[in-house]
Amino acid sequence: MKDLRPIPTEEEYEAALAEASDFVDHEPLPGSKKAYRFEMLLMLIEAYEAKHYFIAPPDPIEAIKFRMKQAG
Repeated sequence: MKDLRPIPTEEEYEAALAEASDFVDHEPLPGSKKAYRFEMLLMLIEAYEAKHYFIAPPDPIEAIKFRMKQAG
């Protein structure tokens, strides 16, 4: 992904994830151009995921039951 712009396709989403993964492996210096690009890239990825991979919040009662089960 060369330009920072909204992610229109699954293919470009995958490319953005790959680039972000590289930044995670080689974290840029805070305040640098690469750090800015990383931050913007993460925002674009989050926006794409919110639009295409929406996950509804859990039912509150089921969430409480699940947590109680986890805690024994």
